[in-house]
Amino acid sequence: MLAIQVFVYLQVLDFFTTLIGFRLGAGEASPFIAKLIHLTGPAVGVGLSKLLGVGIGAICLATGRGRLIGWINYWYAGLIVWNLCIILLAGDRIQAILNH
Repeated sequence: MLAIQVFVYLQVLDFFTTLIGFRLGAGEASPFIAKLIHLTGPAVGVGLSKLLGVGIGAICLATGRGRLIGWINYWYAGLIVWNLCIILLAGDRIQAILNH
């Protein structure tokens, strides 16, 4: 049960860190999500990808593969760390521009 709660929490964190990254000039690496964003806009595209992710997580649970959620959590935790690094680097660039 804890892995499921962490999974949902990580989806929310990924959603927000991705949108913050976009605001700071970052791009989307996934071609699928980039296409969703192109068709619907950033918030809706990323939101749809999160709904899809939660749906896949639900399928894992429904088919008795709930242990996969724990492994997927590691992937999303790494992805969020990546997003935060991009945000920090972009923030440093913005600060450098403002100081010159």
